[in-house]
Amino acid sequence: MTWPASLVARQLPTEITELSASALSATIRDRQVSCVEVMQAYLDRIHRYNPTYNAIVSLVDDDALLSQAQSADQALARGEYRGWMHGMPHAAKDLTAVAGLPFTSGSPIYADRVATRDSGIVARMRAQGAIFIGKTNSPEFGLGSQSYNPVFGATGSAYNPALTAGGSSGGAASGLGTHMLPVADGSDAMGSLRNPGAFNNVIGFRPSIGLVAAGDPLSKGLSTSGPMGRNTEDAIRLLHTLVAEPGPDQPMALHHVLSDTEQFDGVSLQDVKVGWLGNYEGYLAMEPDVLDLCASSLASVASAGAVVEPTTPDFDMSALWQCWLDLRHWSRVGMQELYERSETRVLLKPELVWEIENSLALTVKDIRGANAVRSRWYREIHRLFDRYDVLALPTAQLFPFSKEVHWPSEIDGRTMDTYHRWMEVVIGGSLAGLPVVNVPAGFDTQGRPMGMQIMGRFGDDRRVLQFARAYEVVTGHLERRPRLTSAV
Repeated sequence: MTWPASLVARQLPTEITELSASALSATIRDRQVSCVEVMQAYLDRIHRYNPTYNAIVSLVDDDALLSQAQSADQALARGEYRGWMHGMPHAAKDLTAVAGLPFTSGSPIYADRVATRDSGIVARMRAQGAIFIGKTNSPEFGLGSQSYNPVFGATGSAYNPALTAGGSSGGAASGLGTHMLPVADGSDAMGSLRNPGAFNNVIGFRPSIGLVAAGDPLSKGLSTSGPMGRNTEDAIRLLHTLVAEPGPDQPMALHHVLSDTEQFDGVSLQDVKVGWLGNYEGYLAMEPDVLDLCASSLASVASAGAVVEPTTPDFDMSALWQCWLDLRHWSRVGMQELYERSETRVLLKPELVWEIENSLALTVKDIRGANAVRSRWYREIHRLFDRYDVLALPTAQLFPFSKEVHWPSEIDGRTMDTYHRWMEVVIGGSLAGLPVVNVPAGFDTQGRPMGMQIMGRFGDDRRVLQFARAYEVVTGHLERRPRLTSAV
């Protein structure tokens, strides 16, 4: 889409931050607005709102960023267009390395660490012309769906800065929701793209495992990087940038499952079959109104022609939770050195100490059993896809809560026995390695946002994103903007 130059001129220098990333990209490419003007508009907004929301950390000096923006303008003047992110400000999640920027992972152990080179996904975004302005806040080592840490503090939701932005990509989602960022990257093991997407009313997409470049490409683990956007189109554009290219460093790349960005028009919802998983027939504790909001949005989908039916997997969900615990604990084996050194152990959050201690107690039999359960779950979830095009369930089991609370100890009277039990709703997609998108589900009477997960078959990322585009149109939830609180 190309925006008229007169319209863009009227929006400078701050209202340009209201443009979607896709529209902003077009205005820069067509030189209807300069990269310097874009950078200044975003910096003005960040200085005004970030002290309240704490989404962006390790912000680079203004003069250095404006100088980079000027260089981007000069490149355009020479006919050098780097890609769709040319001259766009971007802040990468603080769990990934950006050369020359602090790389704390939210831990006091690494408070002074500076990255010496770009991670794979950062290199891809830089090649598309992104200018890295800083990092986005996350919980310590990405643990927990609440973005607080002892280095930078807690991040607030775009819709109420007193409430958590979710996590672990909380800074990314809050930065999007407040329009301090055009688009954002994140990562997701236990809902870390989906939960903050829900808590900030933005799109968060967890791709099929193997689609996005991974640091350990031969490991089909629980976590993957992915895109976040103010709308589905923006998330799709960033996804194409992050996709792993086949080669010796990415031998299991799934790049072939995507088509060009322009071919991602929303599908007709007529006769699309949606399986509604709800709370697994009461297995999951849910705060009142969560299910009702999702049901209301699905009614809009049904009115557009889709067939929505309740369904449930034929599976012992408590066994799936134990499978998740064992595999997640096993993923902490590489952090045992931090536990064994007394000078670093005292700097670890209690939840991480608990995870590492559980990793020490695991046996080969435990891991073998967990993988067997995971395999059975994969087969069962795909049995449901024989009947349904997509599956749906809430993104979180409760609405955003106070950012002063590290994690909720109960939901609707039911006790949460671990620091992450309140996000059990997301583990089904993670364990099966499926593409899952968070789409907005609306707001409760207190104005707190909620989201819904839409899951597809492994490798069917395109269908999931096309559904999200169509859903976006029929529900209109993304049109509700927050009233921001300024620190000045």
